Order: sequence, then C-alpha cells, then structure tokens
Amino acid sequence: MARLSEIAFVLPETPESRAFLGDLRDLLADVAYAGSPGEAADRLTLTPPQPAEARPVTAFVLADVAAPEIVLDTGQSIATHAGTSGRQALVEMPELARRLAGHVRRVDHTGVNLPAATTTPEQWNGLVRAIASASTMYRYPTGEDWPFVLPSTRAELHDDIRDFVVGREPRFELVHDRWRTQTEWQFALWTDLTRAELELMFPEPEGTTFPELEEIFRVVPVRHPWPGLDIRFDLSYRIEDGPSDWETGEWLVTEGGRIR
Repeated sequence: MARLSEIAFVLPETPESRAFLGDLRDLLADVAYAGSPGEAADRLTLTPPQPAEARPVTAFVLADVAAPEIVLDTGQSIATHAGTSGRQALVEMPELARRLAGHVRRVDHTGVNLPAATTTPEQWNGLVRAIASASTMYRYPTGEDWPFVLPSTRAELHDDIRDFVVGREPRFELVHDRWRTQTEWQFALWTDLTRAELELMFPEPEGTTFPELEEIFRVVPVRHPWPGLDIRFDLSYRIEDGPSDWETGEWLVTEGGRIR
C-alpha cells in the first residue's frame, strides 16, 4: 500500500514568496515541531510529534512553479483556480505574526477549499479516493464534505487509529465548497488566547467568525502576492479543560469513520 508521507504547499520561487515564508516561520516560532535545525531557508516542515514516525508531514516549499499548488508525494496535486474573492479587509502577514507573537502553540490542521464550480463531483470523489487509499482519512461526523487526514503510523495505515493522543497534527482537510468561486488555503492554529482577547486583537472586519463555529475560532484572512487564491488563518481559542476528543482525533475516528 502506498503511504502519503508529505503534503507540500508549494509557492513560486520569488522574493515575495520568500518573504511570506519568512513571516510564516515567525508566526510559528513557538510551535515545537515547526522546522528543524539546519532546514533550508526555502522550506518549512511541520512534523507530527505524536505518535513516533507518524506521517504525513506538512511542508511549505519554494519551487519553480508558475502559481501556488499543493503537491502530495503520492502523485496528486491540487492547483489554484481563480475566481472572485470578495474580501476587502486583509491583514498583512508581518502584522499577523507581530500580533500573535508568543501566542501560537500548535497547528491543528492545514487545508484547502475547492470550489464546487470548478471541481466536479467526479473530480472531488476521485481526489478523496486517491488520498484515502494512501492515508488514514476520516469523514466529518456531521455529514459535510470536510474529510480529514490524520497523521498515522505505518501500522495504523494498514489497520486503523486506536490510540488517541494530542499531537497527531497537523491534520489536512479537504473541503468541497459550494459557496466559493476560487481556491482557498486554510491554516488552523491553536493559541493560548481567549475569545475576548482574539476579538480585541482582530476586530471586525479584520476578524470574523463562521456560523455555528463562532465558539471555537476566529477567522483572519491575510494579504499575499498570488492572485486567484485566498488564504485565511483560523485562530482557535484557548481550551481550559482539555484535551478534547477533537484534539486527540477520537471524534473524527469514532464518529466520522474511516474512508477506505
């Protein structure tokens, strides 16, 4: 069985991309598993801390590409499809890193929202099947088209995840989005800030929430140099009495069920 070992967010090799990667590195400076000593300046790798040897890793890479894309080492790639953003208030990446300095603890997941208008059901189902065949991928328990890849060991890939621990991250989310007209990358971060603190730090219109998820995280879209792509950061509020069954992955595994 092929194993998905790396998910790479690939950016064009330009000074603007290098600056964005540097800002991202600053933003994740307090995440213990973000980067490693001696890692090349054109790459930032997030390695799941638990369990040992869990895969996939998530990487941000500069390369000779014309536009941003997501590349999986099992052969799939997810291109950027341009449309209409509709977003006005965007936070600059250096400003995001400055405001959140010292407050980002972990990366819950990365992900991509694929517009249903440019991703047919056949294309969507084919992509999900391809990724699920090489990873431990789970349905979202409430029924939306939001499947998640959880990092896992080789043994868990062949069997299933039964050990629920904090640190099986970053996960990777796919979203078949009927509301969007262009591709969006999303990065969900665990912070040590309360909802009130994040609302004060990113007031509207810089920060917003999604219906039914306003008790969990605040959404902050950011400015970047690539037309035809939206990028947002979902900033999770501090959890007072954890770990939750979301943090350990138990809810996705037991309630969502694996896609095989």
